[in-house]
Amino acid sequence: MYENQDDIASVLTQLFEHSDILITKLVPELFQSIRNAPLETTDPTNALIERAIAIIHAWNTHAQAEFITGHPRIGEVKQLSALSAKEQSGGLSAATRLETPPEVLRRLEHLNACYERVYSGLRYITFVNGRTRAAIAREMEDKLQLGHPLETYPDGPPLNEPVTESLICVAVDSEDWLNELKRAVDDVGKIAKSRQKSLGL
Repeated sequence: MYENQDDIASVLTQLFEHSDILITKLVPELFQSIRNAPLETTDPTNALIERAIAIIHAWNTHAQAEFITGHPRIGEVKQLSALSAKEQSGGLSAATRLETPPEVLRRLEHLNACYERVYSGLRYITFVNGRTRAAIAREMEDKLQLGHPLETYPDGPPLNEPVTESLICVAVDSEDWLNELKRAVDDVGKIAKSRQKSLGL
């Protein structure tokens, strides 16, 4: 199983998200790794995910950051893969999921901008694991040490909330930045394992 690059690319595009670096760098490196040390056969897809994440962690930080930006931002509603759309809706199917309130989407758009200001070059990635977008917004607010205006100011955030441009940037390649990059890559692996189960791979 996974004896050629086309098979690996087909599976990884489902388990991760399609991106140029997945096709041009991860797939050939993973293929060569499997040739050198075959995957364990009890659960080869799980082993494939773990091998892929280990390879990504060994990349330089620029390549790792490029890889995680293949995942959509939390709260995006256009051009999402079917799996991303389901995950971001709390795990519900298209027939049963509820529309995310517009104020939550606006808040997430703002939080994504704040996060990408603070952690330049990164994108906020999290293993949603059945949570709603509103719950993820709260998690992002905690990460950025912001308040929770959707809970206390339903008509909009207070006027004294920091604007994006005023937030202090974390230095690229600093310990804090690197820890956040590692967490994001690890969460991509958690997302992939969840997708493996849902797809029966």
